[in-house]
Amino acid sequence: MTEVTLFRSDDLLGIVPPGAPTVLDDAPEHDVMVLEVVGGHLSWSVLSGQAIPAAIIDDLDAAQEWIWAIYGEPVALAVADYRGGRVELPARPELPRLIGQAWRLGYAHWAARWWPASTLDGIAALDGAALEQDIAELTEQCEMLVDGADDPFEPPRTANTAVRQSDYALAAGGDGRGAVLTLDRGVAGWDWRDCPPGLLDASEHAVTWELARDAGLTIARVTVVAAPGLTGPVPAHLRPRARIAEAAEIELELTGDAWVGQTPVAGEESVTVEVYVPGVATPGGDERNGLEIRTRIREFAAQRLRRAAQPETGAFDAPLRAEIAAAAEDSDF
Repeated sequence: MTEVTLFRSDDLLGIVPPGAPTVLDDAPEHDVMVLEVVGGHLSWSVLSGQAIPAAIIDDLDAAQEWIWAIYGEPVALAVADYRGGRVELPARPELPRLIGQAWRLGYAHWAARWWPASTLDGIAALDGAALEQDIAELTEQCEMLVDGADDPFEPPRTANTAVRQSDYALAAGGDGRGAVLTLDRGVAGWDWRDCPPGLLDASEHAVTWELARDAGLTIARVTVVAAPGLTGPVPAHLRPRARIAEAAEIELELTGDAWVGQTPVAGEESVTVEVYVPGVATPGGDERNGLEIRTRIREFAAQRLRRAAQPETGAFDAPLRAEIAAAAEDSDF
């Protein structure tokens, strides 16, 4: 049994299990999935494994149509009579199946944005058409909750090109331009919040950079592995840029299966590289526990694909059709 806490924040009412994220949090982590529902929003942590969501309600009359189903009649009655303060109650869902369907719908929307597809890490991409089909079917199953409140997210469409991790080689730093002297080079990841899905490989080794002396200039060269299956063309407003130690910016171009670019820089000190898409994020933001969360999400995604290779149907978090297809395709290569 899960305990939930009732609380009020301004004109909003919260129903929150212990430790669950909500849409009121200042800076949600990468693993937070949100579902817009009639009268409010539901949210879960992808990594928590907990089926019962947190709810932030802005229209109590509308939300009463489903509160009883998700949290049970005692919670629905308590919410109707709620006058303030923090109240703890046991959640006894009347429709457990609906909770599982809602979790999977929220997860499908999350996967459309945050699934860490990576050739380098061996995490297969999810097919956009299969994911849209998952979202459409789950939206219909969750009609009591969403009733048109949540529109399907459409990820960028890319070519479905299968590439094995073992077949992929990235020549970090070397591009055959005959630099006189390599001063420094490095490998890094990127903040997933700073680019739309489907553009960059999600690995912590996706970004490579090199400082070199060439014809009397110090040149910074950046290579970023493209997302699996991305072959272009990519609209200009979605093309990523690399910011070099707050001193220079490179507009990256898609060449083969990598984004590449270079620019002269002042000095010969080691650099930091931030990759982002203008209008999506501002470089230099606080990433807090970004690396740790990204690592956990990669492990989670790899485990989801292993489960999808032998799919079960009884669990509330059963694999999506898109995951089953990705696992099957990955095993064929």
